[in-house]
Amino acid sequence: MSDEYESVLLVIRECYVYKIPPRTSSREYKASEWGDMEAFLWKGRLRVISVGEKCFIKLEDGTTGELFAQCLYDPDTNTVEPVRDSSRYFVLRIEDDGRHAFIGMGFQERSEAFDFQVALQDHVKHLKIEKESAEYSKKALEQPKRDYSLKEGQTIRLKIGNHNTRHIDSISSINTDESTKTVPLLPPPPSAASVRKKQSISPAAQNIQRSPSPNDFSDFNDFTSYTDSSNPDIFH
Repeated sequence: MSDEYESVLLVIRECYVYKIPPRTSSREYKASEWGDMEAFLWKGRLRVISVGEKCFIKLEDGTTGELFAQCLYDPDTNTVEPVRDSSRYFVLRIEDDGRHAFIGMGFQERSEAFDFQVALQDHVKHLKIEKESAEYSKKALEQPKRDYSLKEGQTIRLKIGNHNTRHIDSISSINTDESTKTVPLLPPPPSAASVRKKQSISPAAQNIQRSPSPNDFSDFNDFTSYTDSSNPDIFH
C-alpha cells in the first residue's frame, strides 16, 4: 500500500446531495421523485481520486476540505447509477464504518456530469490496459528462451555480393584517364575598363591617332614634282 500513490482524476467545485426515498422495485431511479430540488441536503466539492486499482468519489467541504461522504467506485456493482429522467443526477452508494446508504447527487451543468462519467471510464480503461500489459509480460516470461549461440563445430558462411565491382572499376578508370588529359587554357576576357575605353574612342579619333606611313604622302610628292618641272619660279 505504501508504494501506491494518489492521483486526482477530476475536481468539480460544486455539487449537490439529496435525500432519496428507498427503492421499492428494481426499476431505475428518477430525480423527479426526490421532491424539491432546491431543498438539497448538502452542497460542496467533488473529487475523483485513484489509488492503485481503487477509485474513490469524495464529497468534501469546498473551504475546509472536511470529508462529508465517500463512495468506493466499482464498475461491476451499483455504486454509481445514473437516473433515468436526467443526465445531471446520479445515485451514489456511500459507506461509513461498514454501513452503507444511497444518496442522490447532482450538478448544475451537463458538462460537469459528462466530465464525471468520463473520469470514471478513464479509470476503468487504465485498469484494463494495466491488466493486459501484466498478462502479456507474464506470457513472455513463461515462454522458453531460445538459444541462438553457435554450437561446437558450427560455422556461418557470409556471402557478400560483388557484381558491381567491375562497373565501379571501369568508372574509376575513365575518371582517371580524363583527369590526366591536358585542357588548353583560354585567354582571360578583357577587363571592363578596357572595353569602355575602346567604345569611347570614335572612328575619326582613331584615324587621327593612327601613325602616318610613307605611302600617305605619295600624292603630295607627285604634286611637288609637277610644280617644280612646270613652273620652277612659283614659290620664289
